[in-house]
Amino acid sequence: MMNVLIVEDEALAADRLENMLKEITPDITVLAKLGSVKESVKWLMLNTADLIFLDIQLSDGLSFSIFEHLSIQTPIIFTTAYDQYAIKAFQLNSVSYLLKPIRKNDLAESLQKYKSLKAAFSIDFDSLLSAIQGNKPEYRKRFLIQIADKFRKVDVEQIAYFYALDKGVFLATYEGHSYPVDVSLENLVNTLDPTQFFRINRRYIVSMKSIANMYAWSRSRIKLVLKPVAGDEMDTIVSIDRAADFKKWMNK
Repeated sequence: MMNVLIVEDEALAADRLENMLKEITPDITVLAKLGSVKESVKWLMLNTADLIFLDIQLSDGLSFSIFEHLSIQTPIIFTTAYDQYAIKAFQLNSVSYLLKPIRKNDLAESLQKYKSLKAAFSIDFDSLLSAIQGNKPEYRKRFLIQIADKFRKVDVEQIAYFYALDKGVFLATYEGHSYPVDVSLENLVNTLDPTQFFRINRRYIVSMKSIANMYAWSRSRIKLVLKPVAGDEMDTIVSIDRAADFKKWMNK
């Protein structure tokens, strides 16, 4: 079973690609067909796929801007009609691509390449963005919070930490307010500046500035005291598997 996302702003091209995929590999499931950068960012913040087919030019801009909002490790096969500059960059970065109109044999070869490289597949999107746009990835700057019929803007600089409670995720500001956010901790890690935020355990992502004190804890762990104080301070212990990376983060 292979779950696929198709990002293509031409509906007929997206349908044709889906049909060819199912002819080549019947156990493929197309999770979604999206046509814009905005739709793709929203979908990828909440979902994952085994493989993404990504058109270069979408209805609202170049698809590379998706990676300014998200860090994605999913293997990608790019599709393009004529952009030779982009093709050259993909070749330098060892990224597979298909030239439109896509031929069934080329598609089959790309799928085979994906399967053979699946275990070790990785893409350096920072280098790709730099080559194509000359821009550095941008991290999340703010959150729009809805409270009843009102909205509130919370800048990232105001956030002390994020935490999971029951089935929800919340942000806590330095002023002591907490607000729900419609994003998982896993996706937050990919959109926050890693020099400023660190996920210390399965329940907390903390800001560097929120750490008031640190104490040695049992089993080589580290106990953090945050400001404002967390609801349950026993939840602010850096887990064993993250302790070494946490120390490196603090030493940068």
